[in-house]
Formats: sequence, C-alpha cells, structure tokens
Amino acid sequence: LSSPFGSSTGARTLQNEESLVMTTTELERTKVIERVIERRLTAVAAAQQLGLTSRHIGRLVKAYRENGTQGLLSKQRGKRSNRAFTESFKHQVLDIVRDSYADFGPTLAAEKLSERHDILVSRETLRRWLIETNTQSGRPARHQRAYQPRYRRDCFGELIQIDGSDHAWFEDRAPKCTLLVFIDDATSLLGELRFCPSETTLDYMHSTKRYIERHGKPVAFYSDKHTVFRVNKRDAKSGTGLTQYGRALHDLNIDIIYANSSQAKGRVERMNQTLQDRLVKELRLEGIDTMEAGNEFLIDYMDKLNEKFAKVPLNPTDLHRALTDMDNLEDAMCWQKQCTVSNSLTIQYDRVLYVLEPCELTNGLRRKKVTVFDYPDGTIAIRHEGVSLPYSSFDKIGKIAQADIVSNKRLGAVLAYAKAQQEEVELQRSQKAPGRRGQKKVYEEAQRRPNPAMI
Repeated sequence: LSSPFGSSTGARTLQNEESLVMTTTELERTKVIERVIERRLTAVAAAQQLGLTSRHIGRLVKAYRENGTQGLLSKQRGKRSNRAFTESFKHQVLDIVRDSYADFGPTLAAEKLSERHDILVSRETLRRWLIETNTQSGRPARHQRAYQPRYRRDCFGELIQIDGSDHAWFEDRAPKCTLLVFIDDATSLLGELRFCPSETTLDYMHSTKRYIERHGKPVAFYSDKHTVFRVNKRDAKSGTGLTQYGRALHDLNIDIIYANSSQAKGRVERMNQTLQDRLVKELRLEGIDTMEAGNEFLIDYMDKLNEKFAKVPLNPTDLHRALTDMDNLEDAMCWQKQCTVSNSLTIQYDRVLYVLEPCELTNGLRRKKVTVFDYPDGTIAIRHEGVSLPYSSFDKIGKIAQADIVSNKRLGAVLAYAKAQQEEVELQRSQKAPGRRGQKKVYEEAQRRPNPAMI
C-alpha cells in the first residue's frame, strides 16, 4: 500500500511493508498524524479532530515514527476479543440447545437458557453459533414462492385487470388519493384512469360505467380480494353472496375473477409502479394539485401511455360486447337494497323513512319486498318488479327549522325539544348505505364534462 500523503518518512516505511488493510478511521488517523509530524497541525488540534487526548496523539506520533503505518493499527486485529465467550462455554450452550431445545428458534431458546439454566446469551449470538454449526435450530431459510409466468390473453376485452393505487400523486401539493387503473391483459391498453379520494364501491361503479361506455362490456374483470369486489365474511347467513359491485357486474352479464396474489395480476401492479414514477413527475411539471384537474389531464395522458406501452393482441378479435336493450347501465351502476314494506306502507333506508303513497300500485305491497335504488347523485327510486312507486320521505337526521314549529302548543313543544336534542347529538347515516365522500363532485364533474367515448 503506497502512502497517499506527502510524508517522506511514512512513504519510506510503507515501501518496505506488505500491503495493509485499513479502515476509513485508520486512514483518516494516518493522515492527521502525518500532518502533526510535518508540523502542519498541532497536537491539540489533531486531538480535537480525532476525538482523542493530546497525550494519546503523542503516543501515536511516537508509534508512527518507530513502525510507520503499522504502528497505528490495533494490536488486537485478528485476535480473539477479550469480551468473547470461551469455546468451552459456547460448546456447553450448544449441547444444551441440542439436547433440550432442538426444535426451538434462537429467540425462544435464548429465553429458556436464561429462565431454566441461568445462562445469558443474546438471541443473535445464539443464532450465529447455530448457523456456524449447521444446527437445525438456526433461522430457517425463507424460500419465496415461485410464480410461473403466464401468457397474455389472446383477445382485447377478454380480461381487464383493475386495481386502485393509493399514493401521494400530487406529492406535498395535495393530500394522498387513489388512482383507479383499468388495463387490458392482452394488450396492456389502459382503458380507464381516474383519481378519487379512496377505493369505494361508487367510485368503481363510476369508472366501470365510463369504461363500458367507451369500449363495451368485457368478458371478465380481474381484481384482488378487496371488500368492494368480494364478500370476505365466511359463513354469511344472509345476503346474496355478492357485493354491490359484484351484483352490478352480474346484472350486466360480466364475470369477475379474484386473484390470489398481487403477482397474479402483475400487469396492473407493474402499471401502478410505472404511473407512480412517471405520472407524479408529469403532474409536477404541469403544476396540477387537485383531483379535478388531474382527471382532466389523464384523458390525453392515457392516450400517450397507450401509444408507448400498448401491445398488439395475438388475436385481432375484440371481445367487448355492446349494451343490449335488456341492459340498464344507470340502474346497474347504483347502490341497490331490498327493504320490507311495513303495514303502514313505509320503509326505512339510511335512517330515512319513506312513505309510499296509497294507490293501486302500493296497497297490496304490505310485508313484501321492494328495491331501493340509490344513485350516485343522491336520488332515490323505489321499485317493485321494475315498476317505480310514488313516495314521500321523512329524514330522521334532517334538522328541524324553527319556522316548521306550528302553533299547536303540544306539538310545538315536542318539535322544539327534538330540535334541541338534534343540536346536542350529531346523528350519522347508516353504515350499510354507500359512502359518498367526494361523490357529489364526481357526479357534477361527469355532468359538466362529457365522457370521451361519447364525443
């Protein structure tokens, strides 16, 4: 090892020595001692730089003058640590573990050695000893599952992978949000990109509706086991076994397949990574910091990505199907719930009491099931066997205005008490109804800006 410094004394010493292996700390120490010997640095200043005392700097200078760089190396290098366990103690511990704790992991074995044998050994030291001796109690090798590659589907529209990517898409310019991604398995063609606050049923319904209007009905969607797509409660004793989203696809004769791992839907997972790299930078360059502006930007940006990454399918046949006269896209892509009509011709949904108007359509519906259609824009329709029923509503959470309190003294007192109670206790909607966070803006945006497929 030739000296990188200008000291003639150190250079002569190193030329007669064999090559040395030095740490960064030792190299820095050698440089400082060289400067002290050349009188370019005082011992006090050198001590401050190295975090040593000036007396120890004197010892290092003396050692360097006598033995060169070798004098600055630790005398313990290559020797056993003074604090190391003895070989006899090590073999004693391993014998105990082999005899009594052969199937124990290092953590539990170390605990038992302390509890039952009064032997204190750290779990990492024990783990290292077990690995060195090839003892079975060492950390087992973690073999990752091998995922075999899968060929793409043959036709466009045969399988659409869908997923939501929660990410800081606008960096620190806006809160984190979710990007819904629809990608064709055969061509890697992006069919839908849209920002939304989170992965909710209504958001997926809105994006699926846009996709179908643009391309048609695919054969199947491929998703993970998120609760939007799949009922994860085992042995459910009620319900149809379908989520609201699954019911919507069933109404449109579209299948949904659930992936058992993220690797199985690798097409959309890799696209998420690509978007998290490229799209974030594009949004930064464009100065976009809202979901509304981001969704406007995604219309053209999605076409650019398709030009760059989309592939030609093996089979040119497009398996998307057009909507038929039997398909009602608006009704399918909304929240539906069956309710029982009471003897007084009322039903309750989302803490709202709906009163059916007595008529020929409703008089025979007592104790029968009707379906409530809850649309994304907040409108409600009540139907029985496809026929809409007239109704009026009474919102249990709606605030009572002072002007609504009538002159009747008894009724006025009751309403005044109810109003006071409402101001003290904040009631919430039912958890079984759809969450509408951000849905109003989504609907208004959809009404204001037409779908690209309709242009």
